[in-house]
Amino acid sequence: MKEFLHDYGNGIHAIDSGYGGAVFCAVHVMIEQGRAALIDTATNATVARTLAALEYLGIGRDQVDYLILTHIHLDHAGAAGTLMAALPNARLVVHPRGSRHMADPGKLFAAVQDVYGKEEADRLYGTLLPIDPARIIEASDRDTLTLANRELEFLDAPGHARHHMVVRDGRTGHFFTGDTFGLSYRQLDADGRQFVMPSTSPSQFDPVALHRTVDMIAAQQPAAIYVTHFGKVVDVPRLAADMHRLIDAHVAIGTRHRHAGSERLHRISTDLNTLYEQEARDQGWAMQGETLLDFLAMDIDLNAQGIGIWLDGTR
Repeated sequence: MKEFLHDYGNGIHAIDSGYGGAVFCAVHVMIEQGRAALIDTATNATVARTLAALEYLGIGRDQVDYLILTHIHLDHAGAAGTLMAALPNARLVVHPRGSRHMADPGKLFAAVQDVYGKEEADRLYGTLLPIDPARIIEASDRDTLTLANRELEFLDAPGHARHHMVVRDGRTGHFFTGDTFGLSYRQLDADGRQFVMPSTSPSQFDPVALHRTVDMIAAQQPAAIYVTHFGKVVDVPRLAADMHRLIDAHVAIGTRHRHAGSERLHRISTDLNTLYEQEARDQGWAMQGETLLDFLAMDIDLNAQGIGIWLDGTR
């Protein structure tokens, strides 16, 4: 089990959930005085690993106080119902826009089927279990909760999704940002230097809001950020500047192909491939060329779809 755990100190760990492959999707764990919170859940297929990791860390299932969702996309929330059934004292903490979908996930899963197709959605995510509304806490902007004596602050963070929030750890000042501070894959690191790319996936990409969210996080001057894909990143001012630049680059690509009709998705995807090949060359990513494009293929496809939906909404 140790090989699937990353210990970042201060009671913060990342479980490599295995979803999407190795070091792709984290379930973060915060431990304080024998009490624990999980931040994001990955998918139903990863639940056994998450529970085994808690046991390895010495945390009983009744010692988990909170299961916190940064947002309700299923690589972050797909296992919420199954984990809540396994964690008797946990309460689910979620953005007010997402809570009803956790209590009754039917519409949420139908939307996911629209993106992936029914067969692939079923394969990826399995059955979503509903959660008793009495166990759900809706966390509005600036709300706080306490894990033992450790304060967690929840901040509204739209741009990737309207139901997105980020979590500020009162002890360290670090942030858990889900997808709103982008994707930062350890496979791309070069000589310890980390990189970031925005996630514009379907269906609520909003570049103006995303710029504001990145600024809000960076203004707090956190020494570290924990992204779901994947783990702890530092050098936050540089990564924030890269996020802003690449958000604008995604918008420019979409705008260029706004009127491309049936060719629009293909042209956006092609230009995103070119963008990331160039980014890799300029910044010296550990992956280059076709190897990089194969690795990012799913993200580029989802980003292209999200840009298209954003374009349709801005006519």
